Amino acid sequence: MSTILEFLGNDHRACDDLFASAEEAAGNRNWDGARALFARFKAAMAHHLAMEEDVLFPAFESRTGMSAGPTQVMRMEHEQMRALLEDMAAAAAAGNESAYLGASETLNMLMQQHNLKEENMLYPMSDRALGAESDAVIQSMQAIEH
Repeated sequence: MSTILEFLGNDHRACDDLFASAEEAAGNRNWDGARALFARFKAAMAHHLAMEEDVLFPAFESRTGMSAGPTQVMRMEHEQMRALLEDMAAAAAAGNESAYLGASETLNMLMQQHNLKEENMLYPMSDRALGAESDAVIQSMQAIEH
């Protein structure tokens, strides 16, 4: 089995690829393609956030006793991302290129910073704190429905 860093880092990259494809389609005013790709990206993000919030964060907090630390910051950033995703969904539905690309630029910057914090700090901390439990945590994350 992989580490939490590898498992969720790979999921970050899969989400990033969908994000880039949707943004490219919107930039080309291919709204049918953009809406379809954005729907896939939004679903992938919802799944990723659920894996973290429903499985990883509680396991990390239980093991370390830190509930007001890095996981609290990540949850706040997740809420900011969800709001931007809703803005992007509305813009895609309306075919509003400038609103879509504006929100996507903000989301992209937030995701890049967020992912760096997770991949450089939280995920390695989780791998160390959870130790042998990491495999079970990854299996629980894999079991979350898409």
